[in-house]
Amino acid sequence: MLDRPIGQWLANLRRPGALDGHPEWKTALEAVDADWNPAWPAQWQRHYAVVREMLAEETILGYIEPGVTVHGMNIGKWLTRQRKPEVWAGLTDGQRERLEAIGIHPHTPEPQASAEPSTAPVSAFERGVAALTQYKTRTGTVTVPRGHVEQLENGVEVKLGVWLSNTKSRRAKLTTDKLQTLTSLGLHWAAD
Repeated sequence: MLDRPIGQWLANLRRPGALDGHPEWKTALEAVDADWNPAWPAQWQRHYAVVREMLAEETILGYIEPGVTVHGMNIGKWLTRQRKPEVWAGLTDGQRERLEAIGIHPHTPEPQASAEPSTAPVSAFERGVAALTQYKTRTGTVTVPRGHVEQLENGVEVKLGVWLSNTKSRRAKLTTDKLQTLTSLGLHWAAD
C-alpha cells in the first residue's frame, strides 16, 4: 500500500515484544481493527475477514460455497470446514464468537441411522419439493423470496429460495419426471 510492504510491516509488529515502548502504535492498530494481532493464526483471520465482508454485502450463506475464491483463498471451502462439528469444537472461544456474530453456526451432527426406515425426503431435490409443497400449502403460492428458509416437519431446514433459483438455472439438466413434478406444483418455467 502506497508503495510500502504493509503486510510485512504488520507481520513484524505481530512478533512478541515488537511494540514494547510504542503503546501508541498498538492503540492506533487496534482502532483500525481490534483483531489486527489475533490469538489464532493470521491465515484464519484473513479468511474470516473476507467472509465477514461478503456477508456484509449479502445476507445469505448459500452464496459462499466451496470453490468461491477471493484473493487466491478458497473461502467457500474454508467456511464449509469451519462449520463441521469436529472443527468447530477445536476453535477458540474468540473464533466461535466472531463466526456466530456474523450468523455462522456449526452444522448439526448427522443423526445415527435407526433401524426403522424413514419416510423423510432423501435427495436434495426431494427435500426441495417437500419444502415447496409445504410452502405452497401454507401460503397458496410458489413465489418464494430468495432468502426464505423452510423447515420441514422432520426439522430439516431447506433454503427454499436458493434451491428454487438453482433448480431453475439448472433446469436443462433435470430429468423429465423431475420437470413434471415441478410443473405439477405450479412452476411454469419447468414446462418450457
